[in-house]
Amino acid sequence: MVNEEVYNELMQKYKEHFGFEPDVVSYAPGRIEVLGNHTDYNEGYVFSAAINFGTFFAARRAEGSSCRLVAGDLMKEVTFECESIQPSDCDTWQNYVKGTMAGLAGDVEFGFNGMFFGNIPLGSGLSSSAALEMSTGLALGELYGISVEPVALAKIGQKAEHDYAGCNCGLLDQISSLAGESAKLVKTDFRTVEYESVSIGDDICFLMCNTLSKHELVDGAYNKLREACERCAEHFAKVLNHPVRALRDVSMAEWAVYKQDLPEQIARCGAHPIGEDERVLLGADLLAKGDLEGFGALMFDSHESSRVLFGNSCEELDFVVATAKNIPGALGARLSGGGFGGSAVVLVNPRDAVTVGAALESAFESKYGYSCEVSVITPSQGAHLINRP
Repeated sequence: MVNEEVYNELMQKYKEHFGFEPDVVSYAPGRIEVLGNHTDYNEGYVFSAAINFGTFFAARRAEGSSCRLVAGDLMKEVTFECESIQPSDCDTWQNYVKGTMAGLAGDVEFGFNGMFFGNIPLGSGLSSSAALEMSTGLALGELYGISVEPVALAKIGQKAEHDYAGCNCGLLDQISSLAGESAKLVKTDFRTVEYESVSIGDDICFLMCNTLSKHELVDGAYNKLREACERCAEHFAKVLNHPVRALRDVSMAEWAVYKQDLPEQIARCGAHPIGEDERVLLGADLLAKGDLEGFGALMFDSHESSRVLFGNSCEELDFVVATAKNIPGALGARLSGGGFGGSAVVLVNPRDAVTVGAALESAFESKYGYSCEVSVITPSQGAHLINRP
């Protein structure tokens, strides 16, 4: 079992807190975004992977209509009624669970006793929120006898982010958490929401370099970037002689010719997801040929686009990526996720993971006076129910 120690600790905490064992336990992993930054809500393409860090959710039917929810890391409990689920202004972590339950529920006649617990570093850009939503959806779906297809469950998690957490995100995080497979990347077309698994073999893993810098998307930065992309797409829909529903329909060549009537910052924002789509499609060809160095070069290019065009990087992330370029064995690196802090992801051969990680930690500490947190990331199984003895 992935993260068995975390599972065992959850079970112990659950029984000590509630006095009984859960009826159902689920698990959902976090994700890394490998190529395709901010392309999901632009109906584009993304390479991602479920990772070997995740969140468990344990639940048992309650006698009445009250829902007791415990954050296992804080051991703090909140309660709410299953008939009237509303977002909360305090202990806002509960909103991810509430929003997912509201999307699942329909007519629920009883509450639950639930606890979630995981090992995804908060604020690291590895989507702890989507892992919580997907583990919630699987556990409560099982508890209430509600069957939901993976894409539908992903959309429920997305709606929870929009309506309960205030972040107008795409579907990348939820799809990645659900669709992951061991030793494979997930390639998703976010126009059709169709996905496939792409093998990367045993000679590749990733380093997660958590800079511990601010990573907060609900403050409006993410939403502003999305609005800029939508404005850019509206412009190209007017000036191009073919249908444009989203930036996925615009090429970099078209952007270069027809960007002039856009404000410079809006035009630059639009160029980022357009270029990312082209990098994902090229990356798929490179992986099919086994060209990992070429794929890694696309990761470096992707980060440069984030830094220069989209403005969603930060000094610490830029330092990690620039340092990785000069470390033997580091094939590629880029920020992962929404940006503005959090983690960089570095492509390495497993044999080089220790030496590359140590070099990154040493350089970062010399620069900033504290060490970034480096962990080995392996693409792993997606969200699932746990079959307990």
